[in-house]
Amino acid sequence: MAEPMILALSCADRPGIVARVTGYLAQCGCNIIEAQQFDDLAEGRFFMRVAFDPGAADREEIREGFGSIAHEYGMAWSMLRQDRPRRVLLLVSKFDHCLADLLYRQRIDEIAMEIVGVVSNHPREAINTLMLGDIPFHHLPIAKGEKAAQEARIRALVEETRAELVVLARYMQILSDEMAAYLSGRCINIHHSFLPGFKGAKPYHQAHARGVKMIGATAHYVTADLDEGPIIHQDVEPVTHADTPEEMVRKGRDIERRVLAEAVRLHLEDRVLVNGARTVVFRS
Repeated sequence: MAEPMILALSCADRPGIVARVTGYLAQCGCNIIEAQQFDDLAEGRFFMRVAFDPGAADREEIREGFGSIAHEYGMAWSMLRQDRPRRVLLLVSKFDHCLADLLYRQRIDEIAMEIVGVVSNHPREAINTLMLGDIPFHHLPIAKGEKAAQEARIRALVEETRAELVVLARYMQILSDEMAAYLSGRCINIHHSFLPGFKGAKPYHQAHARGVKMIGATAHYVTADLDEGPIIHQDVEPVTHADTPEEMVRKGRDIERRVLAEAVRLHLEDRVLVNGARTVVFRS
């Protein structure tokens, strides 16, 4: 069996889409391995993800031939090889638990990605970089009044490394509207709250002061609206009156790393399709 390809698409809902897509793949001699679909009846939108074995068919010819169908239905679509790891750039500040977790999962092949670099606004000594190996590390500090210049350097790195996804692995800087627009649909952030929740400094201390019984984390796409981007994945953890703020921070770190890792995996497997301010997530 040839390495599978993934077709992900969305368009206005209308009769015959599934038949048209699957019929075309059958005509090309492809074997469908997995297919999922969702009809958003409220918005009149259709979403579909198909994993298929192209067999002896030429991949580029399949892709080019599907272009006419996509045009006919006004589809937003992608058709990518599943066997090619995507290029990922990681951004981090001082909190390195999410960074270390992603590096570990990549190293044991739990998440298929090629990490093309790590960027931090703090020097290498400020974070645990033992697992970096030969992954390039870029220290890009932010001097007062020079945020635009620093973001320009990050954009240059994205272009130089041909990064397909940027992950804010607890990168504690607010991206400018221009930067958010530049990375639209290809930048994932981890938020230390089950949104909506406590904002500002020391969120776990705020939660402790309010006596919450559940804490959580949210991974979402970055948009110009701070922490309001389409949500990819969330999880929660129970807490009690006996938990100190420090214990809540410990639990929070664990939630953050696993939520971010799952969001990155889902994105890299083309399982997330943006639906306005929301997402459609086809889970495995």
